[in-house]
Formats: sequence, structure tokens, C-alpha cells
Amino acid sequence: MNELKLSKRLEEVVKSIPKGARIADIGSDHAYLPCYAYLQGYITEAIAGEVVEGPFQSAKDQVKKVDLENVIDVRKGNGLAVLEKGEVDCVTIAGMGGTLISTILEDGKEKLEGVTRLILQPNIGAINVRKWLLDNEWEIIDEKILEDEKRIYEIVVAERGEAKKPYGDELESGLLVGPVLRVEKNEAFVKKWTHELAHLKQIASRLSSSAQTEESKQKLARFQQEIKLIEEVLV
Repeated sequence: MNELKLSKRLEEVVKSIPKGARIADIGSDHAYLPCYAYLQGYITEAIAGEVVEGPFQSAKDQVKKVDLENVIDVRKGNGLAVLEKGEVDCVTIAGMGGTLISTILEDGKEKLEGVTRLILQPNIGAINVRKWLLDNEWEIIDEKILEDEKRIYEIVVAERGEAKKPYGDELESGLLVGPVLRVEKNEAFVKKWTHELAHLKQIASRLSSSAQTEESKQKLARFQQEIKLIEEVLV
């Protein structure tokens, strides 16, 4: 039963769960994360939410396979709609785009009553997650960035608090690259933003040499500002 293995990125998500938490894993897929978290002693119970029928059935099968039906409740529904207020104190959402994660949080805001920690792992668009947290008074207390199977992932951990505090005087660059990550600047961080910088410079170069409509001028200015921010962070 303890042989369940997680990907490196999901292992890091689990490590951010407070010991003894009751969690909701939204978009749980095969429910690997809550099963692993329970078997490793991180959580006392879990709700695994899944909106798609196939993964929902897979999650139910997995929970049954490891004999955890009494502690992990697999529910079918969209986002946080699977929760009642006060059922959990920690929510994990992993493996989706940042825009979708933000939409799930916004649409289910009232279900977050009693939740003290959010652990969010956007595959892309982490800036959208950080903007939502900032707008809704969730303070980023930790971030991780890692390479797993040749892809780079970011994990954002937040609790209710002073949302602007982690950013200091550098809100714009903090939203883009992460207020914690930009301080640590580990190998995965440098690799990600060096690649992103080269990509943005290519786009900016094409835009600057093409016909200048008002829209393309605005796009170019936006890309140039991002380039400036990334270059300053990578120094």
C-alpha cells in the first residue's frame, strides 16, 4: 500500500501541506496526491474533486485500491463546488493553467471560508495566480520552482494575511517571476527565465521590424517592459 509513487512536482506540493490537515485536492485526476499524502502521514482526511467522468472513476478506483475509502471522499463536480464551507483547512490545485486555477478560486470564493492554506501548482501563467492571491488578501508564504521530466514547474503557497508584504517595492517583477523565487534564484529559476528572456527578445525583434499599428506598438511596449524586468532579476 505504501508503494504509491508521485511525480517530483506533486511530491513538492505534498511537502507544503501542514501536518494533520484536512485537504481538498481539486482536479485530483487519479487521486494520487491525497492517497500519497495520507499514506505519508501528512493529512487526516481528504476530498478529491474531479469534474470529468473518466478521471473521477479512476480516482474512486485508486482510493479503493489502497483501502482509503473511509478517509478520502471522491466527489464529482466543478472546482470548489464539491466542497461545503468548513470541511477542509487546506486546498491543493495542481497541474492546470494559472488562468483556470484563478477562475476556480474566484468562482468558489465563498467555499474558502475556514481554509487557511492554498497550495497552487500552475503549469503556465503563474502570474495570474499571484494576481488573484494579491487581489483577495492571500499572502504568499513560500514558493518553489523545480524541473521534473524536462519541464519547469512553479508552486505557490499562500495563507491569509498581508498580500503585498512579500513583494516589497517590486510588485511588478514579483508578480511576473515570484516574490520568493526571485530572491532564491535557483538553477531552475535561472533556466526558465533565461529561456523566457530569449523568447521575448525574438518576439520583440519581430514586432519592432514589422508594420506599426497601435496594437502592435502596445504589445511591443509590454514585451519590452517584461524583458527589462527579467534582465534586472537575472543580474
